[in-house]
Amino acid sequence: MKKASSRSLQFGTDWTYAPAPESSAHIQFNERYGLFINGRFQAPSTSRYFASINPATEKEIARVAEAGSSDVDKAVRAARTAYEKVWSKLSPSERGKYLFRIARLIQENARELAIIESMDGGKPIRESRDIDIPLVAAHFFYYAGWADKLQFAFPGRSASPIGVAAQVIPWNFPLLMAAWKIAPALACGNTVVLKPAETTSLTALKLAEILQEADLPPGVVNIVTGAGATGAALVSHPGVDKVAFTGSTEVGKHIMRSIAGSGKKYTLELGGKAANILFEDCAVDQAVEGIINGIFFNQGHVCCAGSRLLVQEGIAKDVLRKLKDRISTLIVGDPLDKNTDIGAINSKAQLQKIKTLVNAGIREGGECWQSECEIPSKGFWFKPTLFTGVAQSHRIVQEEIFGPVLAVQTFRTPEEAVEKANNTPYGLSGGVWTDKGSKIFKMTSRIRAGVMWANTYNKFDPASPFGGYKESGVGREGGLHGLYPYVNLS
Repeated sequence: MKKASSRSLQFGTDWTYAPAPESSAHIQFNERYGLFINGRFQAPSTSRYFASINPATEKEIARVAEAGSSDVDKAVRAARTAYEKVWSKLSPSERGKYLFRIARLIQENARELAIIESMDGGKPIRESRDIDIPLVAAHFFYYAGWADKLQFAFPGRSASPIGVAAQVIPWNFPLLMAAWKIAPALACGNTVVLKPAETTSLTALKLAEILQEADLPPGVVNIVTGAGATGAALVSHPGVDKVAFTGSTEVGKHIMRSIAGSGKKYTLELGGKAANILFEDCAVDQAVEGIINGIFFNQGHVCCAGSRLLVQEGIAKDVLRKLKDRISTLIVGDPLDKNTDIGAINSKAQLQKIKTLVNAGIREGGECWQSECEIPSKGFWFKPTLFTGVAQSHRIVQEEIFGPVLAVQTFRTPEEAVEKANNTPYGLSGGVWTDKGSKIFKMTSRIRAGVMWANTYNKFDPASPFGGYKESGVGREGGLHGLYPYVNLS
C-alpha cells in the first residue's frame, strides 16, 4: 500500500493526505514516434530512435525518431512549399480560424496533454493541469485574434511574413514554449519547423496529432525530434529565414555565431538568475508564499525562477524561519499525485548538474539546509534546499541551477539590493516585495531585467511580453512584442 503524503506545520500539527493520483490509464502512447513532416508522421532517414524516459520512474515511455540532416532538409523544404503555395496566400482571417481551431482542440485534450507533460517531464500535475496547458490554449487564442489585425499592431506600416521559422525549445515548459513560438509565427503568415527537447518530445508530437485534427495544411508546422545535432542542422539550414531559440546561454551564443552574416532574424530567450527582493515593509507571509511559488513549486525549472533571495536585514531572521517552516511542508513525489508540490528532476544529467552546484556551494563556505522530506528510491529527485552565508562570487549565487535550490543573501539599503540583484551575467526577471508603490517603481526601473513582478511572482499572460537583457537573451516573446520577430515592416 502506498504511503500517504503528510505536511508538518510549525505549530506541531500533522496533516496526512491519502494518495490522490491522476489516472493515466486512458493515455495511449505509440511504441515509436516518427517525425512530423508535411502533415504526416514518417520514419527518420537515420533509422535511429531514442528513448523518452519518465523521470519519476526511470521507465521508458516510448521511442522517438532521431532526425538527421536530410530529415531536417525535408522538413524545411516542406515548410517553404507550404509558405509559398498555401499559408502566405490565405487571408489573415482564415489563418486566424485555424489558430482558433487549434486552441479549442487543445482545450478539449487538456487533461491528456497535462498528464503526458507530467509523465514525460516530471513536473507536478497541478502545474501542468492548472498553469501550463491553459496558457498553451490562451496563447493560441490570443494570437488567433491578432492574425487579421496586424495593421493595428503596426499602425502606418505594412507587415509581411518572413518565411520559414526554425524554432528550438527546451524541456522545462515543453508545450508552452511550443505555443509561445508557433502561434505568433502562424498568425503573421509564416511556416514553422519545430525541434523540441530530446527529453520532452511527447507533447509536441501530441500537438502534431491535434494539428492533423485541425486540418492544418500540410507543411505549415513540421516537428523534427532529436538532440543537439538536429537542432544545429535546423538552425544552420540555408532555407530558414528566422531562428527562435529558448535554452542555455552557451548554446544561444553558439547560435549567434553560427548565423552571423546570414541575414536570418533571431530571438534568443536564454538563462536567468532572478532575485526576489524583500523589504522590511513587505507582507512577509505573502512574500514567503511568493518565493515558494517562484522556485520550489516549479522545481526551479523555470528560466525566470527566483533562485536568489535578497532580504532586508531587519526581517531576515523571521523570513528564514517562516521559509524553512513552509518548505518543510512541501511534498516531493509522484508528479501525477495531486498532493505533490515538487516532482521529479527532468533527467539524470540535470540532477547531476544540480548536485554539482550544490556541492560547490558547500565547498565555497555556504550553509546548506535541506528539507527532511522523504524522496522516492527510484527516479530523479532533489530535496528543496536553502543556502545562507553565501557571497556574491559563489557559484550558487551566479550560475543558473534549474533545480529547487534557493540562495539567500541580506541587504541594508535599496542601493545595495539593486547592486546585488544586477551583479550577475543575467537579466531575465526579478521580484520586489514592499507595500510602498514608489519603492516598487524606483526599484524595478533600476534593476536590469526584462520582466519584473511586484508583490507576486511567476505570473504570465499571453498579452505580456517576455525576454531579458545581457546574457538572458535578445528580443521578446508574447504580447504585441511577440509579433515583431515574425514580420518584415515597410
